[in-house]
Amino acid sequence: MQPSRRFLPSIASLTALEALERLGSATAAAEALSLTQSAVSRQLSALEDQLGVPLFMRDGRRMVLTAEAVDYVVSIRSALQQITQASLKLTVNPSGGSLNLAILPTFGMRWLVPRLPDFARAHPEVTLNLSTRLQPFNFATEVFDAAIHFGESDWPGTDSLKLKTESVLPVCAPSLLQGRTVAKPADLLELPMLHIETRPDAWPAWFAVYNVATERVTGMIYDQFSTITQAALHGLGVALLPDYLAEQDLAAGRLVSAWGGSTQSPGAYHLVWPASKTRDAALFKFRSWLADQTEDEDLLPR
Repeated sequence: MQPSRRFLPSIASLTALEALERLGSATAAAEALSLTQSAVSRQLSALEDQLGVPLFMRDGRRMVLTAEAVDYVVSIRSALQQITQASLKLTVNPSGGSLNLAILPTFGMRWLVPRLPDFARAHPEVTLNLSTRLQPFNFATEVFDAAIHFGESDWPGTDSLKLKTESVLPVCAPSLLQGRTVAKPADLLELPMLHIETRPDAWPAWFAVYNVATERVTGMIYDQFSTITQAALHGLGVALLPDYLAEQDLAAGRLVSAWGGSTQSPGAYHLVWPASKTRDAALFKFRSWLADQTEDEDLLPR
C-alpha cells in the first residue's frame, strides 16, 4: 500500500527539525544548513502543519521542541543517517559499493592497513572508508557497516568473525625497578600500575593467572596503547602491553619485563557487523578476504 504523503515530510523540513534539536536554536540550525533563520522557521512550520501536531513552543525568541518532537527526532535522525549513507555509497562507488568500517587505532595501523593494498588489488570495485572508535557502539545510531572490536563477540543483533587472540606482559622502564625486588607476581602491587580504559579487567585477569587475589587494582588510566606505552617509557608505572607492541622497546632496553613472560588476554579481536547487513555485497567481499588474513598467528595489539 502506498504510504500517505502526509506521513512523508520533505527531507528539508526533517533536516531543519533535526538540526534544531541537535543545536538548540533556529539561528544555529540555519547556519549549519546554510539557510536563513526565516527559511528554517518556514520549514518547521510547514512540517508542523503537515503532521497536524505541535512540534515546538516559543520561549521569547527561542523555539523549544516539545517532548514528543524530541522523541520523533530520535527516529528521524537514524533514518536521515541511513539515507545519507545509502546516497554516499551510490555516489562514491555505484558499481562495487563501499564499506564504512570502524577500527581500533593501533590494531588498524599495525595489522589492518598494511594488508589493505592486497584487498584493493583483489577488489578495486569496493571503496573502504575507515574511522577509529575505541568503545563499542550502537550500529543503529552510527553510520558503520562493520567494526573491528576487541573483547567478546556478544553485540546484540550482530554476527562476527574472530580475527586474533592476544598475549600481554607487564613492562616498565628499567629505572622503576631500581632498588626494588620483584620476586613474585604479587610484588607488582607495590608498584604504580597503568591501565587501559577499554580493558578494565586486564590486570585482574593477569593476576588471576598467577592465583593472586585482587579485588581492585588502582592506578593511572589511559585511552590508547600509544599513550600508555609512553607513560611506561617515562617511568610512570607498569603497563600490561601486548607482547608484539612492546617487542622493539624491550630489545632496545627502553622497557624491561617487570615479572614473568607473556600470558593470553581474555577476549580477542573480532570483525562485527549487523545481522541485517550479512548479505551486503561489499561487506561479504571484505569479510571473506579478511578470513584469509587470519591464518597467520601474529598476536597484535589494538
